[in-house]
Amino acid sequence: MRIRELLAVESIDLNAKAANKKEALDHAVDLMARSGKIGDVETYRNGVYAREEEGTTGIGEGIAIPHCKSDVVKAPGLAAMRVAGGVDFQSLDGEKADLIFLIAAPNTKDNVHLDVLSKLSVLLMDEKFTNDLRNAKSVEEFLHVIDVAESAKDVEEAKEAPAKTETKGGRLILAVTGCPTGIAHTYMAAESLEKKAAELGYRIKVETRGSGGAKNVLTRAEIAEANCIIVAADTQVPMERFDGKPVIECKVADGISKAEELIKRAINGDAATYHASNKEAANRNDNEKDSVGHQIYKHLMNGVSHMLPFVVGGGILIALAFLIDGFSVDLNSLPMDQRSNFGTITPVAAMFKSIGGAAFGFMLPILAGFIAMSIADRPGLAVGFVGGAIAANGTSGFLGALVAGFLAGYVVLLLKKICSKMPESLEGMKPMLIYPVLGIFITGVIMTYVVEPPIGALNTLINNGLNGLNGASAILLGALLGGMMSVDMGGPVNKAAYVFGTASIAAGNYNIMAAVMVGGMVPPIAIAIATLVFKNKFTAEERKAGPTNFIMGLSFITEGAIPFAASDPLHVLPSCVVGSAVAGALSMAFNCTLMAPHGGIFVFPTVGNPFMYLVALAIGSVVSAVLLGVLKKNVA
Repeated sequence: MRIRELLAVESIDLNAKAANKKEALDHAVDLMARSGKIGDVETYRNGVYAREEEGTTGIGEGIAIPHCKSDVVKAPGLAAMRVAGGVDFQSLDGEKADLIFLIAAPNTKDNVHLDVLSKLSVLLMDEKFTNDLRNAKSVEEFLHVIDVAESAKDVEEAKEAPAKTETKGGRLILAVTGCPTGIAHTYMAAESLEKKAAELGYRIKVETRGSGGAKNVLTRAEIAEANCIIVAADTQVPMERFDGKPVIECKVADGISKAEELIKRAINGDAATYHASNKEAANRNDNEKDSVGHQIYKHLMNGVSHMLPFVVGGGILIALAFLIDGFSVDLNSLPMDQRSNFGTITPVAAMFKSIGGAAFGFMLPILAGFIAMSIADRPGLAVGFVGGAIAANGTSGFLGALVAGFLAGYVVLLLKKICSKMPESLEGMKPMLIYPVLGIFITGVIMTYVVEPPIGALNTLINNGLNGLNGASAILLGALLGGMMSVDMGGPVNKAAYVFGTASIAAGNYNIMAAVMVGGMVPPIAIAIATLVFKNKFTAEERKAGPTNFIMGLSFITEGAIPFAASDPLHVLPSCVVGSAVAGALSMAFNCTLMAPHGGIFVFPTVGNPFMYLVALAIGSVVSAVLLGVLKKNVA
């Protein structure tokens, strides 16, 4: 695909008139609409405005590249206009923009056009190219200038390809560029940094994080060798890999307009050392593909992270409804046929229960929808939602929603592969028609007739088994879940136990959530106690930080213990696991219940048997603190 294929003749105006930026954007959108590539012009126009509010697309030197990536874009396109006298675009250099290119990008994973758009962005940094565009006498000459420059750029890139991968000799600077839309500024900043580094005589490698994904990805060996890393980005960049290296962080616009300054800062050592919060992530080889297990975990956590706000918000409101009725009504005095209405008896409680129930009802569709979206991007979202709703309305529940999320994601991926050979003119139909219709139908049929019967039976069996737990079996389950909360303190094992607890709330097994939360509260509290009682086991810095873990532990923030566990995992982790297991087992033994999925001490009013719950927390914390005092070695 070439630039000429994206830029239609009818979308070029070499004699445009505009008094201000809004008029220029409106005229550019109207030019784009003439190409027939926009399904909903006003939605696209609002998207262009929204992108401009994030930061000006006026890059300086009289050039502006407004852009929008949207579902209403049926096919990638360009519009171009020259404005005599220019328009104030709040450009980076303060100059008016007289040469404006508008980009329309479809919101799909098929990003062939992005290479073309990035090439245009880079060409616009060539002064001769832009002067030729300004001097073109006709639309045909305008297009000819673009064709000649693009062909020359292709030849140049083919020659430079081996050089860009060269990593021997000289001082090495690394850079990462990225902008919210990932179309223009990402590649312009990369080009500017590469050119300036070459002029100054330094080697550089730039990783671009555009809409088509990360390209020219930095390797672990290159990061180790680099003198400095420049991160010129207005979007999220994986930073853990730069742990211990000098890093300059700035806006992507600075990568375009202040490239020389950034290169000189990097060489002169004018950069702070970056410290990653997660050492394990820093040791991961970013060039290696994720294992199947890690991919599954990543997709699952995407669903869980989006689900939790609904679970926490809805669950706490439902718990408050029961608490309000508990203070207002004597349950034992109610007739048996009204006891099932507990939580909705008083008007205030009924209001809390209604709102909380509405939020809680989104739990399974959200879980399935965002698992599917993680797998298949946005086209998977609607399909996953429907699969999750089928699970929620059927008998398969939480387990069915998990299956629905992965099923929907891979169904959409299959549809994308099947539809990849369709003509480009039908590109806009895929996300708006083909994927949702066929995806929802296929997923719905499989969920209804294949997944629901066996998973529903299994889910019923599990819930009946959990409801029937008592005595030793319940205590063992509490010990297992409590201990899991301390194994990796926020990692996969911890998350597995927590998700199991939140799913149990939906099934009415409130004692399980109580064991899970008390297990997660123990590690920070135990460490806080140990730093006060066994001072010779901790450094001065750890002793100062220790008491803050009381607050974290009481708030159910297990991650507060991570720095202590990271410095001495062989002694800290076993100590915390044992104490958490004891607390979880005691919570089960005391028949404590919890209807709120988060909140720590702040939701203790909703705990069943709260005094004994505090006892379980205290005993578990003391057990872990004593073990820390016994197992940890003295520090000088």
